[in-house]
Amino acid sequence: MMDRLFPKKDLLSFIVIAVLLLVILPIGLDVFRLNLVSKYLTFAFVAIGLVMCWGAGGILSLGQGVFFGLGGYCMAMFLKLEAAKADIGCTRAQQEVGECIVQSTPGIPDFMDWASMTELPFFWLPFNSFPLTILMILMVPTILAYFVGLAMFKRRVGGVYFAIMTQAMAAALSILIIGNAGYIGGFNGITDLRTLHGWDIRTDDAKTVFYFVTVVLLLLALLASQLILKSKLGRVLVAMRVHEDRARFSGYDVANFKIFAFCFGALLAGIGGAMFTLNVGFIHPTFVGIVPSIEMVIFCAVGGRFSIYGAVYGALLVNLAKTVFSEAYPELWLFAMGAMFIGVVMAFPNGLAGLYNVYIEPHLAKFNRSGKPPSATEPAE
Repeated sequence: MMDRLFPKKDLLSFIVIAVLLLVILPIGLDVFRLNLVSKYLTFAFVAIGLVMCWGAGGILSLGQGVFFGLGGYCMAMFLKLEAAKADIGCTRAQQEVGECIVQSTPGIPDFMDWASMTELPFFWLPFNSFPLTILMILMVPTILAYFVGLAMFKRRVGGVYFAIMTQAMAAALSILIIGNAGYIGGFNGITDLRTLHGWDIRTDDAKTVFYFVTVVLLLLALLASQLILKSKLGRVLVAMRVHEDRARFSGYDVANFKIFAFCFGALLAGIGGAMFTLNVGFIHPTFVGIVPSIEMVIFCAVGGRFSIYGAVYGALLVNLAKTVFSEAYPELWLFAMGAMFIGVVMAFPNGLAGLYNVYIEPHLAKFNRSGKPPSATEPAE
């Protein structure tokens, strides 16, 4: 049973990622760089979800930033309410060092106070409770994906039309957030997030803990995705991608399978967004729009849209390149990113995972048969 769910290659890939993230990187990086890696890994949740949607199910979504942003905003709303409650009893010394803000209406977020609001809107009320916040992080993106999928897939809308619709959804939500500064922070986003149940999330210890929480959740996401892909459900998704009409004529309700894949991708994206807020300490409407949604597809394409493990490496590589290029070439880094993406896709159509399949796996197979590694001059079969 275990061999069927986790073939040797997949088990090896999982172990390598786990050792890299749990052992090697924490030992070799300082807290600042570790926090950067943690931020990169939050985007890996989205990339894994895109593998399930695009790679397995053939559903290209250009609006995953919507679900990532919703998860991030749900977490930020809880943290912001906690910060607002802490401001009620702040001392003069805390005010002088910027630890709290005196408001005309205590207990509500500062941007609501600036908009002359005197009470919390009804949709903020569940975020007074941390368990309800966790539930909202999981449910809000999933429910939205369900209704979008229901509206699209039941009418057999797919392909480029579905991609355009999800892109329009990302643009609409971004505009909606920016246009409602009093309710959700507007263009400034939700900032000044300080504590989680009284624990300062800005300290080095907190950043280290959030890194390990992010890694554990990511490994669980990989396990869940692996179980789905190797199950009958996963085989139907692949069959649906290869020949949708044949799967439909075989008696499968293709729309329901597409809805499931889309909802699962949204769920993972929402978890990633929540962990992003905890790791970075703010959320901004730019993470909801069109540009980040397209970048998330690039993470998946670079890593390999058919490999959940390649998606993790893709998210790490692209975000690392983004950081390096933006620091070294602040005026040209976008062109460098574009050149890297084009180069990888042209040289390795199946991403980094395809590179493994073409160059590494044949050598490992030959080594297993002969008991010795192939020489440099001896071609792999």
